[in-house]
Amino acid sequence: MRTGGGSGDNAAVIVDCAIYRDGHRTDGPADFSDALDQARAHGDAFLWIGLHEPTEDEFSLVSSEFGLHPLAVEDALTAHQRPKLEVYDDSLFLVLKPVEYEPKTDTVTTGELMIFIGDSFVVTVRHGEGSPLGEVRRRLEADPSVLKHGPTAVMYAVSDEVVDHYTEVAEELQVDLEELEAEVFAPDGGDSSSGSSRPSSGTSTAARIYGFKRQVLEFRRATGPLAAPMARLAGGSVPFVHDRSRPFFRDVNDHLLHANEQVEGLDRLLSDILSAHLAQMGVRQNDDMRKISAWAAMAAVPTLIAGIYGMNFEHMPELTYVWAYPTVLAVMVTLVLGLHRTFKRRGWL
Repeated sequence: MRTGGGSGDNAAVIVDCAIYRDGHRTDGPADFSDALDQARAHGDAFLWIGLHEPTEDEFSLVSSEFGLHPLAVEDALTAHQRPKLEVYDDSLFLVLKPVEYEPKTDTVTTGELMIFIGDSFVVTVRHGEGSPLGEVRRRLEADPSVLKHGPTAVMYAVSDEVVDHYTEVAEELQVDLEELEAEVFAPDGGDSSSGSSRPSSGTSTAARIYGFKRQVLEFRRATGPLAAPMARLAGGSVPFVHDRSRPFFRDVNDHLLHANEQVEGLDRLLSDILSAHLAQMGVRQNDDMRKISAWAAMAAVPTLIAGIYGMNFEHMPELTYVWAYPTVLAVMVTLVLGLHRTFKRRGWL
């Protein structure tokens, strides 16, 4: 059940709202406007308000009270944004894309998470069911030494949670990809089900590889664009971000670089597997054509001989010979067996 203090209809989308002072959660006014004034009055406190999929009307009061930039507000409401970091006069705006992977359907789904930080406040806006922030908030509340660093600590903890989950998803994808690779390079080349419940004909295997590649691309859209914002937070002076937080953001950036390397490796391996699978299919088709050609050649020899002797001419050699018929049959069988042996030696049969 959603809880928190808001005004009017905004309470319906506010997941949590609390004042933190010296790293500890404190009781405050139920109305977030009064809570923000109280946090600013103390100087060493800040307000963290979390929202889930607010509408324009529901978010309007929040944006006006916190002085959020209209462009950032538009991005937070519209969603479908690339990961990015925007600096405005009164706030900092970070967009993250949490990722979830469903192994049963081989599907990667992405949500969106926006973080506003400014003078004594943090506003998080979440779209989608993935990556709830309740656990992050509880972890921070259990570690006041981190939380006392203010809004920067919240941005770091949320970013760290999202990026760490990238690595977990990449490892799950790697496991499924190894299974797909084993199937493609199996002796049957993925043409028989081998007890698997999934269809695995040559065509469906190629479709699975291509579908897997699309999921990796979706994953890549979440991790790749985030590299520049994380590098900026880790290396440069960014407003509203504590200078002593750089080592923490460098750690997040290192994890993100590792996740991006994993995604790049998955994408390259998928391309190689798809190429190998298509090459295998071409080889098998060539083998099939050789077998068909070999059998056609063996069938052509007796057909040719029978066709000649089936012509209705009166004066033909050996027509009056007693052993002509069995001799012709013996020649046919000998030629066919000879061709069969030759094709067998060459691996055509």
